[in-house]
Amino acid sequence: MTENLGPLEPVLVDEPVETKPKPLLRAAPRMSPGRWITTVGWRHLLAILAAIFALFPIVYIISVALNPRGTLAAACPIDKSGISAISCLFPSTFSTANFQNVLSDTQLPYTVWFRNTLSIALVVATVSTLLSAAGAFAFSRLRFKARRPGLLALVLLQMFPQILAITALFIIMTQIGDVFPSFGVGTVSGIMLVYLGGSLGVNTYLMKGFFDTIPVEIDESAKIDGASHVKIFFGLILKLAQPVLVVVFFVTFTFMFNELALASVLLADTQNTTLAVGLNTYVSGTQQQWGNFAAGALMASVPMLVLFAFTQKYLTTGLTAGAVKG
Repeated sequence: MTENLGPLEPVLVDEPVETKPKPLLRAAPRMSPGRWITTVGWRHLLAILAAIFALFPIVYIISVALNPRGTLAAACPIDKSGISAISCLFPSTFSTANFQNVLSDTQLPYTVWFRNTLSIALVVATVSTLLSAAGAFAFSRLRFKARRPGLLALVLLQMFPQILAITALFIIMTQIGDVFPSFGVGTVSGIMLVYLGGSLGVNTYLMKGFFDTIPVEIDESAKIDGASHVKIFFGLILKLAQPVLVVVFFVTFTFMFNELALASVLLADTQNTTLAVGLNTYVSGTQQQWGNFAAGALMASVPMLVLFAFTQKYLTTGLTAGAVKG
């Protein structure tokens, strides 16, 4: 007897899947030299020329600083064939005599200039950034009388060149020195006050535009939780506005570090002046010491390079969008 197994189910057999061969990647046709120059090469050429244009002054001033003769003519000797460009960039002998002369000169105290300039730039940049942030917060978030005229006045005052106020500032500082000698003409603290007054306007207007981009809902939610304007300013706004704070600090520090016009009038004494005025004495007299000038300028650039190294990520990117979304 045979058992009834029921209907037989078809058995599926794996059939080989036909695969199409992958097409071989063909190498891109080689571009002709003429086409490469017209499409890509000219960009590389412009980049190389821009790099040479930017690096040549730096290399040249380094060569002048390391040249023991200390003159511009020594850095580029003229022969029968003209000026040798190679000798301009790479003098025949190198020496640190110019750096030693700058640091050991007692008549022109470079260390005093450096200390004055660094302290002025740091103090003015820090205080100006904080005060400008407070003023920008008031113009951006608070509503009060004469708010718009006050903001317009800040903008209009920046239209007048700084040199127009030198005479008036000198007279004011002279009168202030009669009452408060530590803030008169020839004092570091006095020129700090002048710099603070001149930098608050443009910095406040710049920060105000940045504060306007921060959503007001952040302030309102903080007020619901019981936060005051002081807590909102220090706890929220300053953290969200960190990029613009760094930018304002960097710009203010750079300007104060290189400022010459006011410092040459209010700090005219070579024994107690800034780097910009002091270095100018090397090349303004009858004996022009270009080697000492170049050496002093190179040492003066160190704080700027260090500051840029620490702030470059804030100078190139904005963090406001990420902070608001987070």
